[in-house]
Amino acid sequence: MSDASGTPSDAPVDEAAALAAAALLFRGLGDPNRLLILRHLMLGPHKVRELTEHLGLAQSTVSQHCLCLADCGLVESRPEGRATVYSLARPELFELLGAAERLLAATGDAVTLCRVQGEAIAS
Repeated sequence: MSDASGTPSDAPVDEAAALAAAALLFRGLGDPNRLLILRHLMLGPHKVRELTEHLGLAQSTVSQHCLCLADCGLVESRPEGRATVYSLARPELFELLGAAERLLAATGDAVTLCRVQGEAIAS
């Protein structure tokens, strides 16, 4: 276990809380639009208007997902005039999303064919 700075910690781990936090993280990443926004923010900071134009999503959709990602601590925002500029808050997202892409490539259709989660993807 490590602390907020990434330094290993000797503090006891509450396994249930750690698993619940991990599940919430993956739930936050579980929406295709949020992943699309994160992938675009990997290119650099963007205003909501720019994300809307680049991604073809409604302004309300982009704003709602950016707020969710900010609540999760994955993106941060700063005002720029009357606009809000979003950027990645954690460099670890590059590693996580890269690892996810490698895992998906390695498993092929296994995820989409999963009897439990695959049905949710298909609907």
